Amino acid sequence: MARILIIGGHGKVALLLEPLLVAAGHEVSAVIRRPEQAAEVADTGATPLVADITAGDVEALAELFDGQEVIVWSAGAGGGSAERTYAVDRDAAIRSMDAAAAAGARRYVMVSYFGAGPDHGVDPSDAFYAYAEAKTAADAHLRETALDWTILQPSSLTLDPPTGLINVDDERGSHVPRADVAAVIAASIAEPTTIGKTIRFNTGDLPIAQALRAAGGADGGAASGAERA
Repeated sequence: MARILIIGGHGKVALLLEPLLVAAGHEVSAVIRRPEQAAEVADTGATPLVADITAGDVEALAELFDGQEVIVWSAGAGGGSAERTYAVDRDAAIRSMDAAAAAGARRYVMVSYFGAGPDHGVDPSDAFYAYAEAKTAADAHLRETALDWTILQPSSLTLDPPTGLINVDDERGSHVPRADVAAVIAASIAEPTTIGKTIRFNTGDLPIAQALRAAGGADGGAASGAERA
């Protein structure tokens, strides 16, 4: 069992993830922005921590991460200005990776999105462009760290009931319930072959654990981030 800290602990996916991790026996903390969010997080069994991740430098975030073994990034600006999107989804995310390394929290799971990458194809005039660029930059930085990282890239999120079934590495984005994304995060923490992997997924026909093992491959997770870069 592990000490796990979730950044973006009051998000829709995080609130579904927290009870899964608690039920698995993990010690779960959740970073939230506002004190009034604490009760809902506490109801999941996680410990709420109020902090502004956009205000803290690497040193401050490393103090927040002290004693943690796994960091899960499930935060997001949620639209709005491009400035805030870059501040949260790129800059704060990158600082959190550097802080995780400084704090000795080697395992890092990033929740990204299906189209992230240098070929995301979003037009600069599109309001979504800042998010696509921010997530692409954050993912790229994580791949260059020595952390034991996993990047999860779900397709369009829905509020549908969970299916427990996904497909990985499909070239076409589709959709996936948030509850299944939460289950994928929990399963990826428990599956060492996902380390060093970027995993795109949609709703599909394979049980989540089986799909992740297939995505990881037989020899996944053996090397450090520096060796994989």
